[in-house]
This record gives sequence, C-alpha cells and structure tokens, in this order.
Amino acid sequence: MLKIKNLTVKVSGKEVLTDINLRVKKGQTIALLGPNGSGKTSLLMTIIGFSNYEITQGSIIFKGRKINDLSIDERARLGIGMMFQRPPTIRGVKVRQMVDLIKGGDFDIDRAAGELNLREFLERDINLGFSGGEIKRSELLQLLAGGARLSLFDEPESGVDLENIALVGEIMNRILKRDKDNSALIITHTGYILDYVKADEGCILVGGRLHCMGEPKEILKTVKKHGYEWCITCQREKPRKGSHRPEK
Repeated sequence: MLKIKNLTVKVSGKEVLTDINLRVKKGQTIALLGPNGSGKTSLLMTIIGFSNYEITQGSIIFKGRKINDLSIDERARLGIGMMFQRPPTIRGVKVRQMVDLIKGGDFDIDRAAGELNLREFLERDINLGFSGGEIKRSELLQLLAGGARLSLFDEPESGVDLENIALVGEIMNRILKRDKDNSALIITHTGYILDYVKADEGCILVGGRLHCMGEPKEILKTVKKHGYEWCITCQREKPRKGSHRPEK
C-alpha cells in the first residue's frame, strides 16, 4: 500500500526526518510511537502532502505510484486520508457541508453522524466550540465519508475521555475493515487506542529516525520500563521471527 524509501525532510530549513524507510502492506496497521518532537506528525504531514514539508531525498510510493509531487487533494483522491490531532476551526463552513463535499457514493451523513453522536453538530461551524472528543469524532466522520484506503491517525486518543476512546476505536475499526486491503498508520503516545484497534506492528521514531520494529504492546512495555532513548540501541533491532527491521 505504502512504501517510503530513504526519505529525508526539512521544515523551514531544519531537518525533521532523516533516511526513513518503511513499508505498510495492504491490510496492515502500524503503530508509530515516539517522544514529543521526534518527527511522527511530520511523517504523516509529509505523506499527506503539506507543502512546507520539503522532501530533500527519497520517495513516497502509494499503491505503486510515486506521489512526491502530488498536491494534498490529489493524494486524497487516490485514497489517502488523515485524522488530525489539532485540526483548525473553520468558521462559516458547517460540518454537514464538509462531509457532503467529500462523501462518496451513497454515504448516509445523518446515519453516520448518529452513530458518532454528532447529529446535533452537523449544522455547526467545523470545530467551533467543540471539545477534544467532539473534534475527534468530527474528524472520524469526515474520514469515514472520504473512503480512504490508507488512513493516517494522529494521536486519536489525545484529549479524549475513556468513554469516547472506545467509540473512536470502534469507528477506526470500521474504516479499516470496510475493505480487507485498507491500511493505517497510527501515532500514539499512550498506547490506549491499541486496546481498541489492533496494530500488526509498531515502530519507534526518535530524533527523526526509525529505530525499532516489533509487536506494539511489547514495545510500549519496553518504553515504560526503559524510556524511548533506550530504543536507539535496543536489541529488538536484531532481526527475529515474526518481525522485521525498517526497510533499508
């Protein structure tokens, strides 16, 4: 589904990602862990195509096509969607209008909004006065409507209470299970979302570099015990059955 090869990225002249190599197979979900400022969101922003993320080396290949030079809307039309951690407030544009613009086929806005406890928000300006959980559910409604094949989730549990995390996880699973080939990258700090959404593999980003790949909850336990910096020299980087190192 996605192949990232030797990717180096700068923002305002500062290198934020260095020599990233990663594959996301069809039907695979990968959890991306790392401390604040490590480059996780930068990676997702680069994949979706934000122009201030300058690719200085390497390539992003989606479903066999190099997409380095495609705009955000072109990537979205190909099937890449993103749930943002901190999406902007958009005054004058209603949630219903946004979803209606991006929906595919016979998507039922009112039914989906009802399942997300968002029906009363459809006629409100996007994210204006929304709580953290309401913003996350609105993002999921838009992602659900867009029919993404590769979904990028930036900290889906951030600012969400335990009751809403379960609902967020349920809708994420629905997005991923609409087609057996649907794939995802999930950024998580706490790992709470992994109690509701199964990730096939996890990897660590520290200092803009990928260092480790393995079973997500095992990695989380290791991080809690030793911290992220330990992952730079982690013995888990040695190839072992059932996991692989980031592609070189």
